[in-house]
Amino acid sequence: MTQDSNDPIPTSGALERLGAALGSAARAKKPPPVERWNPPYCGEIDMRIAADGTWFYNGTPIGRPALVKLFASVLRKDPDRFVLVTPVERVGVVVEDAPFQAVEMAVEGEGDGRRIAFRTNVDDLVSVDADHPLHFERDPAGGVKPYVRVRGDLWARATRALAYDLVDLGEERDVDGQAVFGLSAAGCFFPIAPASETAGA
Repeated sequence: MTQDSNDPIPTSGALERLGAALGSAARAKKPPPVERWNPPYCGEIDMRIAADGTWFYNGTPIGRPALVKLFASVLRKDPDRFVLVTPVERVGVVVEDAPFQAVEMAVEGEGDGRRIAFRTNVDDLVSVDADHPLHFERDPAGGVKPYVRVRGDLWARATRALAYDLVDLGEERDVDGQAVFGLSAAGCFFPIAPASETAGA
């Protein structure tokens, strides 16, 4: 099936079709090589990943964790959209914030030697390092939203509880002559905010 428009494609049997197209790649122990697949773009399906990490299909939450993990394994961020990719087709999906949630965290050590690892809501395990950095944004209420890169350009947003835990690990450092509040892990320093914004917090 080929289609060049951004209009939604018919959703009848779309989940079954995508699952069948994945075939043995979906059952492999390693993640499917979605970065190497370049099938034609076939439009959008009515699938949405909410800001809290819940996956919806046709407006209804997908209640089967195994199915969510299957589709999460073939999610990719293209320059203009998020897509699910199989060897034979590529379809667009809506992502409200980050596609994944970081729901558990383990911390060992301190300072530059600190090690931080996360488990996502789809059971990806991610260790923070230069290839899987932490990124912090401010929310409209002035709070901090931490993200960790999972793979490619796919990120997981840390839950509110983990956000507080990460901020508690922060310290002030001089970065290019500026006082910055941030977090050290795996020999890297990840800025959270200018130190002036956290004074007295």
